[in-house]
Amino acid sequence: MASDKTKQARTQVAAKAKGSKVTKTTETMAESEKPGGRGLSPFEEMDVLFDRLSRGLMSRMGLPALGQTGWPFQAHAPKVDVIDRDNEVLVRAELPGMAKDDLEISLTDQTVTIRGETHKESGEEHGDYFRREITSGSFQRTLALPAEVMGDVAKATFHDGVLELTLPKVAKTNRRKVKID
Repeated sequence: MASDKTKQARTQVAAKAKGSKVTKTTETMAESEKPGGRGLSPFEEMDVLFDRLSRGLMSRMGLPALGQTGWPFQAHAPKVDVIDRDNEVLVRAELPGMAKDDLEISLTDQTVTIRGETHKESGEEHGDYFRREITSGSFQRTLALPAEVMGDVAKATFHDGVLELTLPKVAKTNRRKVKID
């Protein structure tokens, strides 16, 4: 069992985003992030676990997380921010060069999936490429949300290459004790 100093050293206070609450995170998984803890499909659970593993291990080695590297299997995955506010979850995705007609968003109560496709410029290039970094193709990114949301009243805006999703949270139900007669 870890000592109190070790537990304190592992605990970090997450940065406070405007309008969001301060949350504590530890290296151990929260109950809601454990496999099977949120009602996610096995593939969604794998995605959550892989993201968590990538962030933890790569940051300890001073490297960017896998989704930030431009490696082939993540080449088109957008960078995202997920902000947990009091009554809503805000998701922002960087999608430079995309048109809103090339995007598709789907929601469940606990996940959001962003799909998109970039198209090659039509026309023939003359000469040999010295460097070629502009890519085209499709991407899909599924994110676990920090709370259950109401997808039927979600709002999406797209401006200057930034997709912003405002997802109202499901109202919390208060737990009551029932007296046994």
